Amino acid sequence: MPHGSPPAPAPIVLASRSPRRLELLSLLVPPARIVVCPPASSAEPGFEGLTTLPAIESQALSIAEAKRAAVAALRGPGFVLAADTVIVGGEVAQEGLVVLGQPPERPAGVEVVRGWFERFYFGRTHTALTAVAASSPAGMVRACAVRTQVTFSARHRDWLDWYLSSDEPWGKAGGYALQGLASLFVERVEGSLSNVVGLPLAETRELLKSLGALASAAR
Repeated sequence: MPHGSPPAPAPIVLASRSPRRLELLSLLVPPARIVVCPPASSAEPGFEGLTTLPAIESQALSIAEAKRAAVAALRGPGFVLAADTVIVGGEVAQEGLVVLGQPPERPAGVEVVRGWFERFYFGRTHTALTAVAASSPAGMVRACAVRTQVTFSARHRDWLDWYLSSDEPWGKAGGYALQGLASLFVERVEGSLSNVVGLPLAETRELLKSLGALASAAR
């Protein structure tokens, strides 16, 4: 290293298997600075019995923090970022809220996703909630949760079979990707678009900035 050159910024470890989160984080920091290191175990607590947004949000924050802590313990001191995204359908005043995770694989998953569209999506508003947890080499931990309201139109029910025949519903919370084919069903989004995809950019940037992770970054 030439004399007087500033040290290279510390890497940011992304504790996630999601290619979409990697793409979004790459908008905030140079891709070469990101190290992908998912938690060793994919097992995590569920949302059974949780029917209110505060309770669901608290559980999502706990899951994100557990992912962060597991990877931080594995990697040692450094910047670590983890997140958990869920889709929440239903209404508290009626049947209570329901967390929609990743659907089962085909063929069983086809009817599961069809049911979600009919019960929670078409002509209704649901919530995309992402919890983010991050830590610094000094051990500081920050976390936040962001909610986005998404409304699907009821006009295109006849497109559902075509949608279910695609590869899009599988491996995604709620059985859809806002940036994919499901965008054809979207009527309105209130809040962060990137939050629905899997990482709220503005809030994540503030978390990383508060931890000193962006002090030497080019972005």
